[in-house]
Amino acid sequence: MPRAKTKTPGRERLHVSLVAIPEVAVSCLTGFYDVFRIFGILGTVDAAIPLESPFDVEIVSLERGTLITSSGLPIATHREFREVQHTHIIIAPTILVEGADWKCGRYPELVAWMKHHHARGAMLCSACSGVLLLGETGLLDGLDATMHWAVTKTFQRNFPKVNLRLEEVLIATGARQEIVMSGASASWHDLVLYLIARQVGPNAAQAIARFLLLQWHRDGQTPYIPFAPPTEHGDSIVRQLQDWLVKHYSVANPVEELVRRSGLPERTFKRRFTQATGLPPISYVQHLRVEEAKRRLERTTTPIDQISFEVGYEDPASFRRLFRRVTRVTPGDYRRKFRLPAFAAPPTYI
Repeated sequence: MPRAKTKTPGRERLHVSLVAIPEVAVSCLTGFYDVFRIFGILGTVDAAIPLESPFDVEIVSLERGTLITSSGLPIATHREFREVQHTHIIIAPTILVEGADWKCGRYPELVAWMKHHHARGAMLCSACSGVLLLGETGLLDGLDATMHWAVTKTFQRNFPKVNLRLEEVLIATGARQEIVMSGASASWHDLVLYLIARQVGPNAAQAIARFLLLQWHRDGQTPYIPFAPPTEHGDSIVRQLQDWLVKHYSVANPVEELVRRSGLPERTFKRRFTQATGLPPISYVQHLRVEEAKRRLERTTTPIDQISFEVGYEDPASFRRLFRRVTRVTPGDYRRKFRLPAFAAPPTYI
């Protein structure tokens, strides 16, 4: 017998404003929309999911009508943001800009609207690079934030007072935990599940995650972030040594070899290298070695102990400890997470 539709007495439906600007990534935007709208469909599947959606979701934009998104696909928007007089949750989905370079001041009225509703109690949320819009409100100054690492430079240049914590896949901050950000790309899963768990209940979030195969990225973003050391620091000696290390990261006694090649006193070299790259020489080499190990774990079947030796470590146990410290996962877990699954491998023909 089907469940009768019920509504929790006295509970107001939560209005969700999905912000759509020309730079928005359509997959992230519509992903949020679909999940918030699916309650009525899935309510007959699992008793933990309300039959009537607790969310009233709208796509709001600069103007009502059809919006051409960053991918070139058109979407229908529901209202201009100026028409929204009351909302509980504002979400800025992923935005894509040429060269990953965000210019502040593109949408001053929209930013002011977000600040206005935050002051009235609304939650402000972002997925991936959508945090660039949140940064313009000034509400993140002095707080922690996360996002996609690919827009780190433009974010830091525009919002130097924000404390970036790229290792985190989701951060809730503010006096009421009312500002919520998720990290790269598919971490919008974590954000939408977090909002459902917080506003509806953890059982509903778990049920929806199971049905839609949405994932909690429990290991954070660290395993995903590539090592990208600065090279435009202006120190030509350090830059030459960085280039040399790309192919010679596995040499024995790497710091001694770097000092010798620099022609500088050891203390002077270590000071200049750390100042230029942000890492002491030994830490820099360790990150290079781990990055190469990651590639081999992803793309080969070479045993982990052999990979350890190939990237410069004779003691596999030391390598495993280092790998886990840098990536937050073990080499074995990393291989299972990122290696191409057997069913996705190209077919072989006889």
